[in-house]
Amino acid sequence: MGCPAIAREGWVLIAGLIAFAAGIHYLAGFWWASPLWLVVLLAVQFFRDPERQIPQQDQAVVAPAHGRVVAIEQAYDPYLERDAIKISIFMNIFSVHSNRAPVEGTVRGKWHQPGQFFNASLDKASEKNERNAIWINTRDGHDVVSVQIAGLVARRILCYVKEGQPIFRGQRYGFIRFGSRLDVYLPVESRIEARLGHWVDSGSDIIGYLPMVV
Repeated sequence: MGCPAIAREGWVLIAGLIAFAAGIHYLAGFWWASPLWLVVLLAVQFFRDPERQIPQQDQAVVAPAHGRVVAIEQAYDPYLERDAIKISIFMNIFSVHSNRAPVEGTVRGKWHQPGQFFNASLDKASEKNERNAIWINTRDGHDVVSVQIAGLVARRILCYVKEGQPIFRGQRYGFIRFGSRLDVYLPVESRIEARLGHWVDSGSDIIGYLPMVV
């Protein structure tokens, strides 16, 4: 079963906006209601959640977020305390804000850290902003950490997976509102396909490959 066209996080808000806009339209006419209909369209755009074709290639790592790649670098993974390759994706208000699992495996750990709300396009957001991380261990024993990071406007991070449960590549596992960021920490031997400055689609674009097991 695929994801709905509109993320469930937006159903109540959009329904309320439609009811309000329709009431003003009925009582005062289209021109008075037109700003409200515009707000409805913006809300639908923000909460859209399109179907994704999930790649099936062995060892593929898919983009966990829809947005622009703002960093690809050797980094220290503070969650698993190891050297890693970090790929950062910045989501603006026009991005799809449903987050998807980059790999298939089992959720071995989960961390939530309160913090500040710097612009999520800045590198310091990875260390200073409020964030939620999950650690996924693949069947081949590789460790991947996916970190949802709040932004300047974003004030709520939602994560629906629990420690110990299986997770599938491309599975919708969370949602973050308004401009925000998502970091992925991969093993240092991974082959990176993402390109700095390029846009990627969550769940369908491959950003790298985990090392082959021999």
